[in-house]
Amino acid sequence: MSEDPSKTQDSEIIISDKTPKNESLLETVSEQEGARNSRVSFEEFTDERILVSHDAFGTKQMKIKVLEVSDENPPSKWKFGDRVKVSKILVTVKHLTTQEVEEGEFDIEAIERELAEKRHYTSTNRWIPANDIKNGYVVGSRHTTLISDASALDYITF
Repeated sequence: MSEDPSKTQDSEIIISDKTPKNESLLETVSEQEGARNSRVSFEEFTDERILVSHDAFGTKQMKIKVLEVSDENPPSKWKFGDRVKVSKILVTVKHLTTQEVEEGEFDIEAIERELAEKRHYTSTNRWIPANDIKNGYVVGSRHTTLISDASALDYITF
């Protein structure tokens, strides 16, 4: 019996080692698997509720997709764990009362520089733990840190 080498555990490790870590975080599970079986294992399953955050009144939902990450190495990996620096995001806001959906792409790096120039202050922490990015989307608990400067400059109200 000959096995397909693309389905063995050893070849999966080799394939994942060849792809840069930043790119694999941005791909969805279905893109990573390619032609393999379309069923999702328990470890790969991500509940949609984890990826969504709500406003204080419960009238809006927000979801953030990572579009670009920096290739900069994180300082003190031993202290803070494995993290990536997010550069660009796509924010999707759904108004629950009207079912209207708004999307906007934000260059967090540029917004951070603009806030530092205009207000001499920046609060963004663009370093996100790699475990908090699921299928290319940021976990809801990290949304506030990514959009804080955009909110301060009134680019987004949530």
